[in-house]
Amino acid sequence: MNHKPMIGVIGAADANDELKKCAEGLGRRIAQRGWTLVSGGLSGVMEAASKGASDDGGTVIGILPAAKTADANPYVTIPIATNMGHARNAIIAHTADALVACGGGYGTLSEIALANKLGKKVFGLMSWKVEGVIDKDSVEEIMGELDAIFAK
Repeated sequence: MNHKPMIGVIGAADANDELKKCAEGLGRRIAQRGWTLVSGGLSGVMEAASKGASDDGGTVIGILPAAKTADANPYVTIPIATNMGHARNAIIAHTADALVACGGGYGTLSEIALANKLGKKVFGLMSWKVEGVIDKDSVEEIMGELDAIFAK
């Protein structure tokens, strides 16, 4: 890999407070390691992870479903407008080196499926219990797994 790891944090736009807290912690820890956060760039889990990364000086790429970069949450540093709707999930899955699903609905499930098809590691935190998702109980456990993969 010739670039800093890009970690996708995926999940619902209408997430509860517990999921948002976990996503914010993930974003913060991703930034602390100098890695890049990739998300769908909107609200809920995506915004919480973006806030955590941004608060710690990290780079946040938001792959947006609409045609306007202005739709990105305020913590996205690199908004990418796709005008592709849910099809933008394929871009997220291809861009991220590994993904973490925090909760999530069918959009998250589609990202999980695409990432699995691509052979990417997918970790789950209160998310889908499907083949290919490595289920974990905490942000710390997930970061330990990511450190094992991407630590220098």
